[in-house]
Amino acid sequence: MPSAPVVQVFERCVAAMRSGLLIHQPSRTDKEFHFQNWFQARIVETGLNCDQRGRNTYPDFCLVDSADGFEVKGLAYPGRYLNYDSNSQVPSGEHRGRAIYYVFGRYPAKPDGDRYPVLDLVICHGDFLNARHDYKHLNRSVRGFGSYGDIMIRDRKMYVAPTPFGLIEGVAHHATLILPDQASRHGGMIQVGTLVRQESAELIVGYHFDLRTNDLTSDRVPNPGAGRQHAFTAWRVKGDPADAVTLRPPREVEQATANAAAEADEDEG
Repeated sequence: MPSAPVVQVFERCVAAMRSGLLIHQPSRTDKEFHFQNWFQARIVETGLNCDQRGRNTYPDFCLVDSADGFEVKGLAYPGRYLNYDSNSQVPSGEHRGRAIYYVFGRYPAKPDGDRYPVLDLVICHGDFLNARHDYKHLNRSVRGFGSYGDIMIRDRKMYVAPTPFGLIEGVAHHATLILPDQASRHGGMIQVGTLVRQESAELIVGYHFDLRTNDLTSDRVPNPGAGRQHAFTAWRVKGDPADAVTLRPPREVEQATANAAAEADEDEG
């Protein structure tokens, strides 16, 4: 199948979870890369060639022999896991000619040591999170702010996007792979759901912040693809539970994302 490398990586992750290979957090100050290191070890186990990329790059890992990349998001549980902040790139299934897969793994928020398990895992094609490929993330600035006109305001965007744990019912406590529907069936996998996402009626094409009132408003236009459906299939490795996977109601997802954004605004305030 076209997505064979991601299937190989997913199968290695499941095998590691089954055999109890633990995340190692050598330092309490390492709050992000311990799960990323665990995932990198799974890529190595497949024998697939992978670029050694620096931290804070996008995506986190790029395969050499196929145009596939992986962006890794570790989520502490219990804690915030229905959505996540991204201050580098809006999620997408394509970046510079590569297919991008997002790796979401939950682990204990308060472990009793520096080694602990991956509780559950979802690897999904980026189009499941956002099917738009034409947006380019850029940070800009404007000068002339303040009473003396010598302060610069930097527009540094942060995106709050739902995770698969926020979008889907039935993935908690399992390992699930979500691929575009056109991907062919794989012999070592079982299908546990069909997920159809529908494009919204409008697109945000701009926003304005009023420094006098602290009001943020958006500019919206009709979405040319309004109503277009994007189908995906959910898979598990044979031998794992075949619990059905379904989408959460859109209003529930929207409310969770709005709550996370409000909490982030309060923390920054």
